[in-house]
Amino acid sequence: MLSFDPGQYRYSSRRSVVYARRGMACTSVPLGAQIGLDVLKTGGNAVDAAVAMAAAMPLLEPTGNGLGSDCFALVWIEREKTLYGLNASGVAPAALSAELVRGLGFDKMPTEGWIPTMVPGAPGGWAELNRRFGTRPLTELFAPAAAYAREGVPVPVNVARQWAEDSQRLRGAMENNPAPYACWWKAFMKADGSPYAAGELFRWGEYAQTLEELAVTGCESYYRGALMEKIVAFSRATGGYFTEEDFCGYRPEWVEPITANYRGYTVCEIPPNGHGITVLMALNILNGLALPPERESADTYHKIMEALKLAFADTKTYVADPQYMKTKVADMLSETYAARRRALITGRALLPEAGDPSCGGTIYLCTADAGGNMVSYIQSNYTTFGAGVAIPGTGISLQNRGANFSLDPDSDNCLAGGKKSYHTIIPGFLMRDGEAVGPFGVMGAFMQPQGQVQVLVNTIDYHMNPQEALDAPRCQWIGGKHIQLEREVPPEVAEALSAMGHEVEVIDDRIDMGRGQIIWRTENGLLVGGTEPRCDGTVAAW
Repeated sequence: MLSFDPGQYRYSSRRSVVYARRGMACTSVPLGAQIGLDVLKTGGNAVDAAVAMAAAMPLLEPTGNGLGSDCFALVWIEREKTLYGLNASGVAPAALSAELVRGLGFDKMPTEGWIPTMVPGAPGGWAELNRRFGTRPLTELFAPAAAYAREGVPVPVNVARQWAEDSQRLRGAMENNPAPYACWWKAFMKADGSPYAAGELFRWGEYAQTLEELAVTGCESYYRGALMEKIVAFSRATGGYFTEEDFCGYRPEWVEPITANYRGYTVCEIPPNGHGITVLMALNILNGLALPPERESADTYHKIMEALKLAFADTKTYVADPQYMKTKVADMLSETYAARRRALITGRALLPEAGDPSCGGTIYLCTADAGGNMVSYIQSNYTTFGAGVAIPGTGISLQNRGANFSLDPDSDNCLAGGKKSYHTIIPGFLMRDGEAVGPFGVMGAFMQPQGQVQVLVNTIDYHMNPQEALDAPRCQWIGGKHIQLEREVPPEVAEALSAMGHEVEVIDDRIDMGRGQIIWRTENGLLVGGTEPRCDGTVAAW
């Protein structure tokens, strides 16, 4: 199993690892983790805890997710020694097409308004997780979030920062076309038009009412009932594209996780349309490279960045709704292809291009219970508050995951009605010799695979404990040869990377460098967790 020193913290940290015996819940907002822990303490399992947390997070962190989000989950069932994957990402309205969007004057997908909205998958995902693996009724699991919504919750520090920033984006959209945005503005901005600040109380009675309706209908109201009718009616009234048929035919999908072996550990991800395959492809490349003994070296950062650049070049080209992908996942993950990509890495920064494999705004949470079950779960709007469209009287704010579609008719990921888009949300899970090590994730759009790879390298190559692995300074590839480094990266490393041809930008604001959570199982059967120092993260333990 994993080897690390729980007393060692090489990086600036506000936290130590947290140990527990009977249960653990981790997420980016303290109240969310505590809701999960309360469920575990009252006899619920890890899936129950995850569903209760997921239902609360749109209230606690609306800058990352909502009742109109999508979600993915990896669920470890200990008695079966099996990892299950759930893809609860939605589809584009049947009436929408790339030709239509180009005809409206767009050369790429917008991020605001009705065009990037898709049928939301998260409520269906909650119901499906509960149906298959839950032990508690949704009325019980949604009750804490409904109570908090009526009573009000204090806005966390880092959520407030994102609230203020993204409200500026949506302010401009509303001024240009108030109709689809006015309800969002009323729900998320104070009476004077200003965003909620840290420590202010956010109440949301509509959210509570909708959660209660979802609970008593098993979330059916959202897709084949009164809530669906409200969404479609508002869409028709304000220039949207949804019809009843778009919702009635939607169901989440159980999928087989995809894996890669990295130095003796099995890394597990959800298959496309998510880009978890980026993590696996980068690790396959790194598998054949020797990393230096010191993590804080230019060679370590260089090899990680080059592997990620090559993996991203492929996945951004080939990943799409699996029904439309011409390139096989098996070919993308083959050792033969990894070796060919690995051979491109030299001592100089490269400009990545896609190869040919066929020749050979988000929240993350994780839970674990006393029975050995574990959940890795991610839920997302995409860009902070999403599309800026909220449905009157419901507390439903819609994601803008359709912004990741291409308008290029030659792309596998070209927008089409009824199609899933390329997805950036990726829950991760680590195994060894057929046994669960535990769930992990790093949220943050295109930083997610980059954060996951760095956390795994920290854990497996450099034997860091889960808190240290999250504390360690991060890098991010932005495009071309441009990389960002956190200020904590030693200056001599930044200088050496620049000399290797990287266009280096040192940044002070760490919130966009990914926000992660980890739960590992130790050899003696305990749980050990770490949480993100770049946000308001918490490990709740029992």
